[in-house]
Amino acid sequence: MPNTTILTVGHINDILAALSYVGLFFKSVADMASAPAQQPTLTVEQTRVVLSEVIQAFSVPENAARMEEARESACNDMGKMLQLVLPVATQIQQEVIKAYGFNNEGEGVLKFARLVKMYETQDPEIAAMSVKLKSLLLPPLSTPPIGGAIPAS
Repeated sequence: MPNTTILTVGHINDILAALSYVGLFFKSVADMASAPAQQPTLTVEQTRVVLSEVIQAFSVPENAARMEEARESACNDMGKMLQLVLPVATQIQQEVIKAYGFNNEGEGVLKFARLVKMYETQDPEIAAMSVKLKSLLLPPLSTPPIGGAIPAS
């Protein structure tokens, strides 16, 4: 049975804090996009190839073990996911994208994410692969049962 989390008020607060952090993350992506000379230029086809390689990198046994260890340590806590899982996922992506001209720091992953986001609206295959990549990074969440974890006031 898949490992799922029931949302409680505490989870919702963690998610809101994480979304705030992610908002800052994507703002920095937008800020970095203003320097196109530093960003590698990939075509839609090249982006598909790189994105496919990134997804495949997560299934390499060593990387899968690293991700599983980080997920287990995070215990489906969104704050811990950001602290433990995101850095491992970033490293795995960096290992792939550096071969395509992206720098080997977090900035390279941000620029690649921005490129993928740009092509998502133009290419259904990239959009589908992006969804798959996100599913590899985020824990499965379930909503509480009706009348469940969030008490009525």
